[in-house]
Amino acid sequence: MSAEEKFSYFVGVDIGTTAVRCVVGELAGDAQTPSIIAVSSAENSGMRKGNVAHIDEVAEAAVKAVTEAERISGREIKQTTVNINGSHVQGINSKGVIAVSNPDRQITVEDRMRVEDAATIVQLPPNKDIIQVFAKNYRLDGQENIKDPVAMHGVRLEVDTHILVASTPALKSLDQVLHKAELRPSHRTVTSLAAAEAVLDRKMKDAGVAIIDIGAATTNVVVIEDGEVEHIAVIPMGGIHITNDLAIVLKTDLDVAELVKIKHASLSKKVSGETSFVHKGEELRFDRDMMRQIVEARVEEILEFVDREFKKIRRSRKLPGGVVLVGGSAHLPGLVDFTKEVLELPARLGSWKHLPKVVDGMDELAFAPAVGLMLLDMLLGPPQRGGYDESGPGIFQSVNLNLSNLFKRLRRH
Repeated sequence: MSAEEKFSYFVGVDIGTTAVRCVVGELAGDAQTPSIIAVSSAENSGMRKGNVAHIDEVAEAAVKAVTEAERISGREIKQTTVNINGSHVQGINSKGVIAVSNPDRQITVEDRMRVEDAATIVQLPPNKDIIQVFAKNYRLDGQENIKDPVAMHGVRLEVDTHILVASTPALKSLDQVLHKAELRPSHRTVTSLAAAEAVLDRKMKDAGVAIIDIGAATTNVVVIEDGEVEHIAVIPMGGIHITNDLAIVLKTDLDVAELVKIKHASLSKKVSGETSFVHKGEELRFDRDMMRQIVEARVEEILEFVDREFKKIRRSRKLPGGVVLVGGSAHLPGLVDFTKEVLELPARLGSWKHLPKVVDGMDELAFAPAVGLMLLDMLLGPPQRGGYDESGPGIFQSVNLNLSNLFKRLRRH
């Protein structure tokens, strides 16, 4: 198999709390954008709050999802880009400073790497590890807001970074899952950043935008401004908590509560009255106003936590690009308008219709992270993997450019 054939297809695997999703994309001929040739999903019962709780069960779900994707695509999958999730994921700010040692004082790529390394010298707990480093801007002899200092002249080079850290035991558990599933991780990134790659365009990234990925057990948030990652956070609440609230207040089983959430609940005050449906031969009736109040209370709490994250970087109500909602729980009717009201920001549902699809029937909101992971599998791979159309959506530039534009370094474990 030639190198060109070997690297003509790309794989993203989203290991979520309730499901493992796999997406395969392929570049055909001179195409700059991959076509999605396979998607699959397998139920996952081995996760708790975004963390691996039962390694064998998660590995089994991953094998099922990947095997189905192999069957549909006709491609063998041994390597993939995967996500990291869970409340243990944390973003912290750091600064690096170096003296430029070149006799002519011209900044080189090595100088840029040295100052970024200097920013990683931070005091971390023994159970935390650095996953990614994002350089937000550089300063050279007092000159601010430099995006790339290479080839400039100066004596003192500084950088402001956002460092992503995660729990070492959680990362090791994920490694064990991948090992049992016979998968090698090409790269790792957080769920929200993968989703951002799938659904954001350049204008929104530059203006200032947040991705809110409401999953089953966690809500992932990433803020991007001036094309750079400003803040990343994971909130330990998601769709499962809405289901649990419905089950408790409505005094019904969890499977009924989940059905109510998916098919009958709404955040819109225009929806009222009583709803009824038959479940396992029994007719069930619920008051829509009661359901709305239950769902509204939990969603408002999640959004208040999101706003707290915005306040940490002084972006509360100050994101011109607004927020983009993805994740399985983003399907709640009325969520967009409710989000606009609570956060006082523009809001919309995420979409990646710009990507050609050979397969049909995909849930764009639920599969956004997996699609983004597939794109990153292409963009962060070796140069021979091809490029990416810079005129379209995508926070990562062509792989032929230096990845310091945004994705500074992805450390493998």
